[in-house]
Amino acid sequence: MGAGLGAAGSRLRSAPSAPLRCPPAMARRSALSIRIVEGRNLPAKDITGSSDPYCIVKIDNEAIIRTATVWKTLSPFWGEEYEVQLQPTFHSISIYVMDEDALSRDDVIGKVCITRDMLAEHPKGYSGWMSLSEVDPDEEVQGEIHLRVEVLGSQGSRRLLRCTVLEARDLARKDRNGASDPFVRLRYNGKVQESTVVKKSCYPRWNETFEFELAEPAGEKLCVEVWDWDLVGRNDFLGKVVFSVQGLEAAGQEEGWFGLRPDKSKPREDEHRSSLGSLQLQVRLRDETVLPSHCYQPLVQLLCQEVKSGRQDGQVHLVTLLDETTTAECRQEVAVNLVKLFLGQGLVKEFLDLLFELELAKPCEPNTLFRSNSLASKSMESFLKVTGMPYLHAILGPTITRVFEEKKYVELDPGKVEIKDVGCSGLHRVQTEGEVIEQGRQHLQSYLGELLDAIIKSAPACPPVIRTAFRQLFRRVGERFPQHQHVKFVAVTSFLCLRFFSPAIMTPKLFHLRETHADARTSRTLLLLAKAVQMVGNMEPAAGRAKETWLAPLLPALQQGIAQMKDFISRLVGTEEEEEEGEGGPLGPPAVVVKEGPLFVHKTRGKGPLPAAAKKLHFCLTGEALSFGKSPGAERSGAIALADILAAEKVEEKSFGSSHVMQVVYVGAGGQQETAYLQCKCVNELNQWLSALRKVCVNNPRVLRAYHPGVFRGDKWSCCHQKERTGLGCDRTRHGVTLQDWSDPLDPAAEAQRLFHHLQGLRGTLREKYWELLEPEGAPNGARGEGTPLPEGLSRLFGVLGDLEGCHRLEGRPGSCEADVVAALVALLMVALVTSLVALLVMPFLVVWLVVVSLVALVPSLVTLLVMPFLVARLVAVSPVVLLAAWCKLCWWLYWWRHW
Repeated sequence: MGAGLGAAGSRLRSAPSAPLRCPPAMARRSALSIRIVEGRNLPAKDITGSSDPYCIVKIDNEAIIRTATVWKTLSPFWGEEYEVQLQPTFHSISIYVMDEDALSRDDVIGKVCITRDMLAEHPKGYSGWMSLSEVDPDEEVQGEIHLRVEVLGSQGSRRLLRCTVLEARDLARKDRNGASDPFVRLRYNGKVQESTVVKKSCYPRWNETFEFELAEPAGEKLCVEVWDWDLVGRNDFLGKVVFSVQGLEAAGQEEGWFGLRPDKSKPREDEHRSSLGSLQLQVRLRDETVLPSHCYQPLVQLLCQEVKSGRQDGQVHLVTLLDETTTAECRQEVAVNLVKLFLGQGLVKEFLDLLFELELAKPCEPNTLFRSNSLASKSMESFLKVTGMPYLHAILGPTITRVFEEKKYVELDPGKVEIKDVGCSGLHRVQTEGEVIEQGRQHLQSYLGELLDAIIKSAPACPPVIRTAFRQLFRRVGERFPQHQHVKFVAVTSFLCLRFFSPAIMTPKLFHLRETHADARTSRTLLLLAKAVQMVGNMEPAAGRAKETWLAPLLPALQQGIAQMKDFISRLVGTEEEEEEGEGGPLGPPAVVVKEGPLFVHKTRGKGPLPAAAKKLHFCLTGEALSFGKSPGAERSGAIALADILAAEKVEEKSFGSSHVMQVVYVGAGGQQETAYLQCKCVNELNQWLSALRKVCVNNPRVLRAYHPGVFRGDKWSCCHQKERTGLGCDRTRHGVTLQDWSDPLDPAAEAQRLFHHLQGLRGTLREKYWELLEPEGAPNGARGEGTPLPEGLSRLFGVLGDLEGCHRLEGRPGSCEADVVAALVALLMVALVTSLVALLVMPFLVVWLVVVSLVALVPSLVTLLVMPFLVARLVAVSPVVLLAAWCKLCWWLYWWRHW
C-alpha cells in the first residue's frame, strides 16, 4: 500500500503543470464526527439508587458504536470520540443511553435523535446538552418496503387505485427470536385490506396486489402500514408509507423502495422528558465531494514546493500564514490533514522540520517552548498518533494491564486518603494514614519504575521516522538556545511524555489500550502515574513538588527517572539511522497487520479453507489476505486473498443467537461463492472488523451490491425464505460505512479535499494576514491596495483554489453528466440553426448564379440542335469511319463545353 502511494506521489511531483481538467468521476460521501462527552441527572435504574450507563449510537437504526460502561453513577463521563464514514443517503442518528444489567436485559434510559436536516443547520458542528426523550415503540421503526402504486382507468369511467406490495427489507425485530412476523395493512377511503403474514422474517416477500375504487374527488391518501403479527397481545407497529392520490393521478404510476416512517399521529407525552436527564454531545457532519486524485495535483505540488523551499529571511512563508489564520477549533483537524498528506508524499520529515524552524524563529522562552497549541505542536502530536500507536501500545500496554488487574489503592495526598478503602493490615489493627501513603508510594514507584524501564529499553524499537523527527527537533532547539542545553531534552519530552505517553496513561480507553473505562480507584492510580511521567518529562521535579508538596516522597524516584530519560533521549537522537534508505519515499502507518484477534467460526457447509465445525481461531488481516491459525504465534492454517473477498456484512441475530456475528463472502478455490460466519465478542469489535475489511477491499471491483443477512439452512434462506442458494441478496451491502482509525490507509485525495475546503474559506484572511506580517509594526499601509501584486506562492495558491472551485462547481451540479450531454446537444442545435440562417441569406445569390450558368450552358446546346440536321445531311455522304470520328469529336467538345 505504501509503495502504491509512493508511485502516485512521485508522479504528482514530477508532472508538469497544466490546465486543470476534472473528469465526471467523483465520490460523494459523508463523514460524521461525534464526541459523547458526559451525561447528567440520569434516573436510577438499579436497586442501589444508581445506574451503570453506556451509550449505543445507531445510524438509521443500525448499531455502529457502543461506549464503555461507567459503573455506579448518575452523571457519567465518557469523553469518547468517533469518526464514521457514511453513505450520503442516511437519515438520522440516534443515541441511546442504556443501563447495563448483569442478570437481565439492559434497561433503556432514554435517547437523543438527531436528523440529517438538524446537522445541516450547523455546518460547523453542534455542541451542547440535549435532553433525553422516552423511547416510544411506535417510533422505533426501520427498513424499506418495495411498492408499485398506479391509477387505472380514465376520467368519466370507473377508476381503480392498485397497489402491489412486492417485498420489504431490514424491518425492526420485535420478537424474542430476533425476527418479526410481518404483514401489510392498506387503508384508503375508510376501507382496509391486509396481506398474508410472513413468519419469522425481517426481509419478507409478498408479491400481492390490492385494488380500491378511486374516490371522487381524489382527496384521500393511501396509507400502507407494516405490522408484526403476534398470537398473544397486540400487534407491533413496524412503520408506514403515505401516498397522495392526487400526485399519483398526475404521475400515473410510482414504483420503488420507500423508507418506513413512524406514526406521528399520536400525541406525544412529554412529561417524562425532563426527568430522564441530558447528554452533552459534539456532533459534526461533513459532506464531501472528493474529486479524482490528479485534480488535486496542482495543490499538492504547490504545498510540496513550499515545504522544500524552506524558510527564507524577509519573506512570509505559506505555512506561517496557515498557522496564523487557522482558528484553535480547526487547528487539530488541519494538522492531521497536513501530516497525512505529507506522509503520502514522503515529505513529513521536511514538513515537521520546517514547522520547528518557523516556531523557533518566533520570540519564545525556553520554559514555554512548544507548550502552546500552535500548528507545530498539533502537527507533531498528530504525527506521533499516526505513526507511533503500535510503539505506544508496546511500551504502555503491560503496565496499564497490570494497574487494571491489580486494582491496588494508591494515594499520596493526605487530604484524599480513605482508610476504609484499604482495610486492615492485620487481624484487628487498621492501617494509619502514614502507612497507607507509604504503601501507595511503593505501588506507584513500582509502576513508574516498570514504565520508565520499558521506555528506556525502547530506543531501538522506536519507529525510524519518529527518531528522525526527534533528532531534527533536538538539533534545532540546541541551535536556538545554545546556552540552555537542557532545553533540547525538554523539547523532546514535551511531545513524547506530555502529549503522547501521559494522555494515554490517564485515558487508556481513548488510545485503545483498554476496552473499558477505569473505575474510581484505578483512575486515581493512573492519574498519579501520568502526573509522575509529566514531572519526569519536565525534568524539574522541584517545580512539581512546589505545587503539590505531598509528592515529596516520590522525589528520589523522579530524580532517578530524569537521569534515565536524558540517557534515553541521547540514545534516541544520537545516531543516524541506516535503515532510512527510502527517506524521500512516501511513508504511512507502519503496521503491516491491519487487525488481528480471536474470532469464533460458526459451522458452515462450504468447501473453503475454513473448518466445517464451530471453532475459535486467531485471525490476522493484512494488506494481502485474511489468514487464520490456532494461535497468534502458530502457523497459518489457511487464508482468503483480499481480491477474492466480495462483501463483509452483519448477520441477523436469529441466525446464530448473537448480534455480533459477521459474514465474509468470498470466492472459493473452485470459483464458487462461499461464506464464512465469524462471531465477535462485542458490537465494537464487530464494527472494527467490518471497517477494517471494507477499507482493505475498497478497490475490489467484484464487491457485491446485495447480500443475504441470514443463513441458508435446509432448503431456504432464513432472512427472505428464498429457495435458491445463489439467488440475489435481499439487502444492500454497506461498503461505505466504516469507522475511522489512526491506522487507516492514507487517502491523499480526501486529505487534499479537506485542505482545499479549509484554504478556500481563508482566502481573504490569508491576504490580510500576509500584509500584516510583511509590513513592520507602525509602517504605513498605503501600498496595500487592491492592485498590489501578491507574492508568487500566494498568487499561485489563489489560482489553484480558483481552478478547484470551478471544478467543484461543475461537478456539484445535479446530474452533471446528463447536463454535459444536454449542453453538447444544445451546442449542435445552435450550430445547425446558424448554418440554416446563413443558407437562407445566401440562397438568393446562389439561385441567380445558377440561372446565369444554366443560360450560358443552354446557348451552345440550342445552336448544336439547330445545326445538327444540316450536319447530318452533309455527313451522309461521308464514309462511316469519318462519320464516327466526327461524332466522337463532337461529343467530346460538348462535354468539355458543358463542364466549363
